Amino acid sequence: MAPGPAGRTPVFERRVAGGRRDAGGGSAEKVVALTFDADMTADQGPRAASGERFDNPELVALLRRLKVPSTVFMTGRWAEEYPAQARAIGTDPLFEVANHSYSHHAFSSPCYGLPVVGKNAMTRDVERAFTAFRKAGVRNVVPYFRFPGGCYDDTALRALAPANVTAVQWDVISGDAFATDAGAVAEQVLDGVRPGSLVVMHCTRSAAPATEAAVRRIVPELRERGYRFVKVSELMEDGG
Repeated sequence: MAPGPAGRTPVFERRVAGGRRDAGGGSAEKVVALTFDADMTADQGPRAASGERFDNPELVALLRRLKVPSTVFMTGRWAEEYPAQARAIGTDPLFEVANHSYSHHAFSSPCYGLPVVGKNAMTRDVERAFTAFRKAGVRNVVPYFRFPGGCYDDTALRALAPANVTAVQWDVISGDAFATDAGAVAEQVLDGVRPGSLVVMHCTRSAAPATEAAVRRIVPELRERGYRFVKVSELMEDGG
C-alpha cells in the first residue's frame, strides 16, 4: 500500500458495518485470512530458559496437514529463540511472515499493561525484527506490521513511516489469548467470520494453549460453509 496521509504508515483494516463489509475493505468472495501472532517480549528469555514454551509446533504442523495458507506475525525475539522453527515457517510456501516488532512492547499507551517503546525507538524496533528474520533464514517475509496489542496512535503512525511497512489490523478477535476453552474460541471465530474477514489468533503455547484444538474445528467448519483460506497478501490484493 502507498504511504498514508501526511507520510503516516498506512493501516489495512477489515471492518464490518451492519453485517456487511464497508467500502474500505469489501469482499463478496468467501475468503478468510487466519493470522497467528508469534509473541515473545524482549525480556522473556529467562522464562524460556526455565522451560516456558512461547512456540506452538503442533499448531504449525496442523496448519500444514490441513493445508491452510496463513500469515504469521512474528516478533524478532521469537525468531531468535526458535530460529529453526522460524526458518521452517519462513521457507514454507504455505506461510508468509510479517513483522510483529522485535520486543512486543506497545507503540502507544495504555495497551494491556505492555511496556511502551519510545517514539525514537519505534522504527529501530521494527527493523531489528526484520534483521532477526534474516539471521534465522526466514525468506517469505512480507512488508506488513502488526502493532502489539493492536494499539497505535498518530504518533506511532508517523514514527513508523520510515520503516516502509503497512500496519495490519483485524475484524475477528478469536479470544484465544490465555483461553483454555477451545470450543469457546472456535465459536467466537465461527460467529464472527464474514466474507473477507481477517482473524487474529496466536502461535504461543504458554499464552494461548487452546488455539490448536480450536483450529481443528474452525478450519473444516469454515470450509464446509464454502470459505477459502488465504494469506494477508492475497486478502490485501482483493481488498485493494
